[in-house]
Amino acid sequence: MTTGAGAAPRRIRFPVDLPEGPRTVRLDLATRPVPDAFLTALAAHLGPEGVVVGDDVLDEAGRDWWPLTAVWATQGRVPARPGAVARPVDTDGVEATVRLAAEHGVPLTPAAGRSGVCGGAVPVAGGVALDLTGLSGIVDVDDTSLRLRVLPGTFGDDLERDLAAQGVTLGHWPQSMAISTVGGWLACRGAGQYSTRYGKIEDMVIGLEVVDGRGRRFRTGGHPRAATGPDLSQVFVGSEGTLGVITEATLRVRPRPAGSGWAAYRFDRFADGLDVCRRVLRRGATPAVLRLYDEAESTRQFSGAGFEGGGCLLLVLDEGDPEAIDWTLALVDQESRRTPGVAGQDRRLVGHWLEHRNDVSALGNVVQAGLVVDTIEVAGAWSILPRLYGEVTSAIGAVPGTLAATAHCSHAYLDGGCLYFTFAGAPGADPSDKDRYYRAAFGAAMDATLAAGGAISHHHGIGLLRAPWMEAALGEEAFAVLADLKAALDPAGVLNPGKLGLPSPFTPEGWAWS
Repeated sequence: MTTGAGAAPRRIRFPVDLPEGPRTVRLDLATRPVPDAFLTALAAHLGPEGVVVGDDVLDEAGRDWWPLTAVWATQGRVPARPGAVARPVDTDGVEATVRLAAEHGVPLTPAAGRSGVCGGAVPVAGGVALDLTGLSGIVDVDDTSLRLRVLPGTFGDDLERDLAAQGVTLGHWPQSMAISTVGGWLACRGAGQYSTRYGKIEDMVIGLEVVDGRGRRFRTGGHPRAATGPDLSQVFVGSEGTLGVITEATLRVRPRPAGSGWAAYRFDRFADGLDVCRRVLRRGATPAVLRLYDEAESTRQFSGAGFEGGGCLLLVLDEGDPEAIDWTLALVDQESRRTPGVAGQDRRLVGHWLEHRNDVSALGNVVQAGLVVDTIEVAGAWSILPRLYGEVTSAIGAVPGTLAATAHCSHAYLDGGCLYFTFAGAPGADPSDKDRYYRAAFGAAMDATLAAGGAISHHHGIGLLRAPWMEAALGEEAFAVLADLKAALDPAGVLNPGKLGLPSPFTPEGWAWS
């Protein structure tokens, strides 16, 4: 056991650094002390550097990229603090950690890159933060079958660099590419920016290796389109570490694309652009990117890059065989020009987006300026998307202190798409005012989404942030089934307590962050 930094393979980045000096814990949930007997037994399995108890390490392990916690960080507050950090380097170490946690009743919060924005990696009940970044790297690439075996702590940029050397790509390109990991993508049902072509992460997964809350290690799936009962892999994709810890994934990869093509269009109304996306997909084209910005976001992000004439900007990008790209872009052009008032735009706007798409510095900058900001991604069918856009932006805009409530359609599919909202507010300098504003703005968006018939998350997941709306989103009976599944796979309730709104022996009944 060590009190230093331990053997972390990669430094975790956060939007705001914690200031020097004393720090306080923001969430007031009472935590249980971690028994010395547990730490001693754990160190015997993981080695002396595999269990870390240093103050700075515990503070860093108490937070993730949840934007509200960046506001707290400017005030020297961390959301929570574990009693120790466990750093296994293989599945045996994960299995031992989970088994010991269940035996000793110690809450365990799995995490890797900590890039989640919903508090999913915050150890609200204390206990142990399970750092999975030591399980990193590609196990195998089967180029014939286009299958990849990879460990969960592998960061996205490392993965794609290594896959490129073998002539393939996963096609999963989230904005958080350099700060997120394969395990995090799977745990939150993540989406990359090219999901219209490649699908979300749940479409890429073939099988998993998992350690459940009992400490049992097993594999799921592994075959193409097998009909061997329910797909158990999908039980753990999106479970956010509450049902099991993913220790390896088998994923579908694609040959690296031979070429790419770009286009851009301007529409008078956001609804017009949405309808063009719907018609394009209905005709069978699946460009990698169909990204539609409302007028406010179009102006804010692209007016300095050559966007002309106001209105709503649609960016189109496709990649693959040149003949397929030509057909796709011709189809998009045909459907776009059927819309009254459409105007073609300089395709270099797509290049501008590509250049800046993975920049995650904006959050830290606006928080340091004293604003409260966040993004909210929800999903809905094409039949409700225009109304969903209007009702959510209106609901956020009606919250006192709101400066902006804007959106873009970031991912599009045959049956619907994702609306990605951004809000900013200036509620005042008092920390309690900032918390109240944030809760009000996010709550308004969630309530409006549910009322319109949308899904409360598309790819960021639930974590702590959306937990109060989880039962309403699933329905009372379905939520009870999820709780039963949790009880069966994690009877001691040690895995990531407080998340997904699930009951836990470590949190009071009905507890939610406040």
